[in-house]
Amino acid sequence: MGLTQPLPPEANIDRLAQTLAKWQHRWTAEWHLAAERPRPKSPLAVVVHEQHQRNYDLWHEEDKARAPNADDPTIAAVKRRIDKLNQHRNDLVEQLDDYFFRMIVQRHAPDASAQPWNTETPGSCIDKLSILSLKVFHMEEQSKRNDVDENHREKCRVRAEVLTRQRDDLTVAMQQLLDDLMSGRKQMKLYRQFKMYNDPTLNPEIYGAEKGKS
Repeated sequence: MGLTQPLPPEANIDRLAQTLAKWQHRWTAEWHLAAERPRPKSPLAVVVHEQHQRNYDLWHEEDKARAPNADDPTIAAVKRRIDKLNQHRNDLVEQLDDYFFRMIVQRHAPDASAQPWNTETPGSCIDKLSILSLKVFHMEEQSKRNDVDENHREKCRVRAEVLTRQRDDLTVAMQQLLDDLMSGRKQMKLYRQFKMYNDPTLNPEIYGAEKGKS
């Protein structure tokens, strides 16, 4: 879906990074308790929700691929699902960046074409926050297991604290980036990853196979 509407009321720009991190944290916990994933209503939340969902699904598909008893057909099927999920995840990151570029920089910030730009985009920050949300959840889950010794639980508690701090720091850094973009202290550039492995015209293993059929 295209993101063309203004920011939703609950997503105040002054605390937007914190709002997004809270959404991801809540969804991660909810999805592990129930299979249903009700979609939010606001356009921005819908895309952030879908992007986080791709990371959630990727996490669990990666677990399946590493199961010691997974046979070759299972691993091959999982790999194909991972490729599709990763492609969609990347597309959604770019869609988020399109949104921020249009709705925040172009419409609300003064001309910033002469200002420096950032190594990260808002979309890539959201993606990293999503992954950190999953890491925090699963590390905390490990710290509460009853089938392991206390040493394992303590090690995971310490790691969960580090991951939580990383997520909190990234949330602050993303908000600072948004503030800089809004004020015109930084400019935003749109980048594209141009994933080649799923493109039948760019992956030689795909177009080579097609030529071999002819």
